Amino acid sequence: MSENNKNNVDWDNIVKKEAIGLNGEDLGEVLEVRKNHIVTQKGILNKKRYYLPKKAISSFDGTILKVNMTNNDLDQYKGNGDQLFDDYSSFKSSDMSKELETKIPVMAENLEVTKRLTEDKVQIIKEPVKEIRKIDVELTHEEITIERIPSNNDDSSSSLSPPNEGPNKSNTELIIKLKREEPVIKKYSFVKEEVVIKKKPITETKTITDVVVNERINYDNDLNKNVKQ
Repeated sequence: MSENNKNNVDWDNIVKKEAIGLNGEDLGEVLEVRKNHIVTQKGILNKKRYYLPKKAISSFDGTILKVNMTNNDLDQYKGNGDQLFDDYSSFKSSDMSKELETKIPVMAENLEVTKRLTEDKVQIIKEPVKEIRKIDVELTHEEITIERIPSNNDDSSSSLSPPNEGPNKSNTELIIKLKREEPVIKKYSFVKEEVVIKKKPITETKTITDVVVNERINYDNDLNKNVKQ
């Protein structure tokens, strides 16, 4: 039975869990699980990484990962960022007979477009518009006309007419009423038209453009020129 199975450690669920040493020391948070090692990190500003062998793991209860070492043991497993190989101890011992491999995660960004509901406001305003309107109407009024008829002063007519009293010595005033039509203006309201306001959904296709970042791996063989033979 392998050492990993003997410890009954669920390696898939120890990432982001705290590693605790023999005396309850904080050995850091688990960042990564490799073939033979786990990578932990300590510190807030001055962060340090440690590459702890899996065989040092004693147990994992789902929350705490217990490791058979103390803070004093961490220095020999401290990494400086260049420690990429899973079998780093073998590499340090110059055992070049083994084929060493490392897995480097190459990150990329994907573009995801979601939708959110916003509101636009449309203000509907009814305003009075004044206009001058002309209407022709026929109006009737009365006027007076004066017709002068000459008097016949023969004997027969005079016998029938009242005695001539002579003209009046003062003004005589007669009042005659004349009727006329005047326009009477009335205003009334009516529904000229109805305006129906509808909201309907309009679906349109828009092209969203943004910048995504992808990583790629490059290497430089010229670094070997500075290595002394």
